Amino acid sequence: MARKSGSNGKKTARELQAAATKLFAQYGYAAVSMRQIAAEVGVQAGALYLYTPDKQTLLFQIMDRHMADLLDAWAAESATPVAGPMARLEQFVRFHIRFHLDRVDAVFIAYMELRNLSEENFAEIEAKRRHYEDLLAEILGEGSRAGVFQLCDPKLTSYAIIAMLTGVTTWFRGDGRLTVDRIEEIYVNMVRGLVLQAGPVPKTEGSPKV
Repeated sequence: MARKSGSNGKKTARELQAAATKLFAQYGYAAVSMRQIAAEVGVQAGALYLYTPDKQTLLFQIMDRHMADLLDAWAAESATPVAGPMARLEQFVRFHIRFHLDRVDAVFIAYMELRNLSEENFAEIEAKRRHYEDLLAEILGEGSRAGVFQLCDPKLTSYAIIAMLTGVTTWFRGDGRLTVDRIEEIYVNMVRGLVLQAGPVPKTEGSPKV
């Protein structure tokens, strides 16, 4: 079997990443073979190597594309400025939820398969993850300096908020009792309460650095 009728290089490459994303999310990276991916796409196993040298590179490509899309989408979303750190924070919350709910499989892989990246590939993905986290930390830091937010540590708070927001992808169902709009409102209120009620944490001797 060669390529599907009517396919081309770019189309097949997109189908390859989509198939691998689906299979990695369903069975786990380690359990999926290149032959399975080829069967899902509808090409011979050997043809896959025209688009990726190996499965490790394919995993990296999926994660790298996810992070690139995330950063590009936030750049577009935040291009129109909103007034004040609280408004910017609410904008970030809504954006994060909607972006990730549209990409549940990619989100699962981005978090659960980091351990299967090579050291070099991990470093590249981790740098992009840190950059995204820093974007939220900047918003929190701005609000803290302006006296709008009461935070013990903007960086740690950014980790907590992102983990909480990303967690929506693990339980949300489109036919559930809550709409995406309603979930956004609930999480905006929770995050608002978090940044308004947090206070300084007493320092403890010998506490590990983060």
